[in-house]
Amino acid sequence: MTQDLRLTIAAELERTRARTALLTDAVDDDDLTRQHSPLMSPLVWDLAHVGNQEELWLVRDVGGRDPVRRDIDELYDAFKHARSDRPALPLLDPREARAYVAQVRDKALDVLDRVRFDNRPLVDGGFAFGMIVQHEQQHDETMLATHQLRLGSPVLTAPAPPSPEVPVGGEVFIPGGRFTMGTDTDAWALDNERPAHTVDVPAFFLDAALVTNRAYLDFVSAGGYGDPRWWSARGWAHRQEAGLAAPLHWIRDGDSWLSRVFGRVEALRMDEPVVHVCFFEAEAYAAWAGKRLPTEAEWEKAARWDPATGRSRRYPWGDSSPGPAHANLGQRHLRPAPAGAYPQGASPLGVHQLIGDVWEWVSSGFEAYPGFSAFPYREYSEVFFGGDYRVLRGGSFGTDPAACRGTFRNWDHPIRRQIFSGFRCARDVV
Repeated sequence: MTQDLRLTIAAELERTRARTALLTDAVDDDDLTRQHSPLMSPLVWDLAHVGNQEELWLVRDVGGRDPVRRDIDELYDAFKHARSDRPALPLLDPREARAYVAQVRDKALDVLDRVRFDNRPLVDGGFAFGMIVQHEQQHDETMLATHQLRLGSPVLTAPAPPSPEVPVGGEVFIPGGRFTMGTDTDAWALDNERPAHTVDVPAFFLDAALVTNRAYLDFVSAGGYGDPRWWSARGWAHRQEAGLAAPLHWIRDGDSWLSRVFGRVEALRMDEPVVHVCFFEAEAYAAWAGKRLPTEAEWEKAARWDPATGRSRRYPWGDSSPGPAHANLGQRHLRPAPAGAYPQGASPLGVHQLIGDVWEWVSSGFEAYPGFSAFPYREYSEVFFGGDYRVLRGGSFGTDPAACRGTFRNWDHPIRRQIFSGFRCARDVV
C-alpha cells in the first residue's frame, strides 16, 4: 500500500509539473516576466512560487533537508507582497526559476522515496504531497487566467468540448432534510473542508443547468445593467464605479456580441455557460429572473446527497474520480461545455455539470465549519474567514481533478471576474 501511494504521488507531481511547463513554455521570456494585469502576478513569479512552497513543505518540513534557496523565501511569500507589487521585486529570471523548481523537485522526489507514511498528520495519507499538488494546480489555473488576460497572438490550443448529449433545462426539486456536509475521510481534503457535520437544508429548487450566455444576454438586452432594482446596494455602487455593462471579455459588435477567448475573438456561443461574471452580476441576474443564488449548503447537498441511501457522495455521480465523461476539468478544453454535454456526471436528482465548466458563485460568505481546526497553517484558510469573500463551488474547465471534489471550497472577493466564474440559480419552495 505504501509503495502504491508513493507511485500515485510521484505520478501526480509529474502530471502537475507538465501542466506548469506547458503554461510557462507557451510564451517567451518577455511575456513570462511581464505583468498582464495588476490583478495577476507575472507568470515567472507563479513558477518560482510553486517551487518555493514545495521546498518549504516537502524538502525542509517533511524531509528535514537543508534549504535550497532560503534567500528567496520572502520574495515568494504571497502574504508579503501584493500581486500589483511583484513585478518590481528582484525575482528569479525565467532560466533561474526553471533551474530552481527542477532542483527542488529532485530533492522532493528523494524525500518521497524515503518518507514513512505514518500517523503524523502532515504525512498521513500523503497529505503534504497532496497539498503541494493542489497548490501547484491552483496556481496553474491562476496562470491560465493570466493567459486569458494576456494580449497578443494565441499560444494555447485545445479541442472543443463535447456537444450536448441530452436536453437539460428547467429546475430540479431538492427535498428538504439533513445531510452530511464536509468530510473527515478524504486524505487530501484541505482544512476548510473539514470536519464533516450535519446540516438541515429546507427544500428548494435549483436550476438543472448553469446560466448560459443566451440567458444572460436576455438580462443585458433587457437593460439589467442599467436598472438598480436588480442590484444590491453594494453591487450597484460597484457596477457604476467599474462601468460594468456586460461580462468580462464580451465585445459588442453592432447588434451582436463577440467574446475574446485566449487571444481569439469569436462570435458569442449562446449555448455555453456564461463565464467571467462577478458575484454582484450573478446576484443581479438571479433577482431579475425572480430567483436567487443558492447557499453553499444547498449547492453541496445538490452535488453530493444521494436520496436512495441518504449518504453524501464525493462527487455528484458517486465516489469514483472524475473521468473525461464526467466533467470538463483539467484544461482538457479551453472553454465551458454546453448544458447536457456530461450526462454521466449528473447528480441522482438530475442536476448537471455541478463539477467543472465554471466556478459557481453561491450566496454564502467564507466561514469556518463547526469544529474547524487550522492545518497545517492558519494562512491557508483561517485568516480569510469572516472577510469580504464569497464562496465559489464546483471547479472550472481550468481546475484540475486533484483540486476539485464535492467538498472543495474556493473563495474570492465579490468584485472579481478574471476567474472562470459563472453560476446557476435557486428558488424557494412556496
